Amino acid sequence: MAVHRTKSSQRTSPDVERLVADAISLAASGSQIEDRFWENRLDARLLRLLKSQNQNVIDAALDQTFRINTVAFEVLADCAETLAESITMEHEGQSWDVLLLALPIVAHTRYQIPSGALPVSVIEATAAALQSSIASTDTRLAIIPWLYSIDQMPHSHCQTRLLTEALATAAISSSEVKLELRDMSETIAVLADPRFIIAAIAAPSGTPLFRWQAEAPVRQERGVSLIGWQTAMHDPIANLLPGCEFELLLPEAYFTNCRLADKHVRPLSIRAAVNFLESTLGVLPAGLSCVVGAFGEEQADEYRISFGLKGSSEVVYGVIWPLYDRESVANDALNDLADDESPMKKITDALHDAGVDDVFRHAMLFDPELCDDCGAPLFPDRSGEAVHAEMPDDAPTQQPLFH
Repeated sequence: MAVHRTKSSQRTSPDVERLVADAISLAASGSQIEDRFWENRLDARLLRLLKSQNQNVIDAALDQTFRINTVAFEVLADCAETLAESITMEHEGQSWDVLLLALPIVAHTRYQIPSGALPVSVIEATAAALQSSIASTDTRLAIIPWLYSIDQMPHSHCQTRLLTEALATAAISSSEVKLELRDMSETIAVLADPRFIIAAIAAPSGTPLFRWQAEAPVRQERGVSLIGWQTAMHDPIANLLPGCEFELLLPEAYFTNCRLADKHVRPLSIRAAVNFLESTLGVLPAGLSCVVGAFGEEQADEYRISFGLKGSSEVVYGVIWPLYDRESVANDALNDLADDESPMKKITDALHDAGVDDVFRHAMLFDPELCDDCGAPLFPDRSGEAVHAEMPDDAPTQQPLFH
């Protein structure tokens, strides 16, 4: 998943300083030869940290580069993610390149999105669909027999590296995946959320992993692979997720697809909230009004969207639109609609698409306050106060969450 921004530390260790310096040097490089020099040095430092499970140093370096040099941040994040989700291993005299894959299912429902152990039939269908639509020839696969929620995914580069190593061994040796799955954290009940199947794909070093890398006649474009994947997996996933609408994304590298799935689910969270309020309160989307504000300590980390009944100042429900590592908004552009890629523009478009036309946008940065009593996030009202979202007294007491 996307590694969320960390809070800055008052003291910087020598390891952090070296990572930051190498990342800045690589970002400033003017040639591929120099690129390779800095990449090799940076990779060596990161690999030592990953093997020693020293995530704090990596997080601190990412936080520092994010604040002082966004290009260096991108460079460092790319290197850390690459080393966490890919590996080259030897097996019986053959070198293998292995990549950790995330297979996202972006789902929403009026009920509950399942997670947990995968039936053998779904594992077999997944393997067959990967081989027929995604994987190149001479590749090997390992699939974890579990449908992951976002809460159950590895949350750091170090954890991801351990998972990559375990799946790489299983894929290359065609052996059973050896992971402890009995103590998975409980899935939070959310009505719009991604689910993931996690796999590893291995190919002899220097040969293609994916069909879109291969030469003819094996080669096929990503769009063709996606259609084949969606067609093959629709029925198995529909049986796995009864009562859910879903979209299957193209299987790809772990971190890339975790970010992509997170972003895909955000507009679905808004639509799910509108559907919930319509069915619970009996109000059409046109009868709702929304207030949108950016929240964060020094910069926007998320937007919070308040829902109310048109003509009323009360906030009855709220949805959070999180920002991820590679999304940043200047504090003087929090309310920007001119840029199609701005969060405010995407949120406003998603609300309009869901049928809500009354949208009030704040230009200020709110403190990321939580309720002192229950810990729930507070949401902005039109007057600029952060308030508790309260459903009407006669509304059902069990309220679902929306991301």
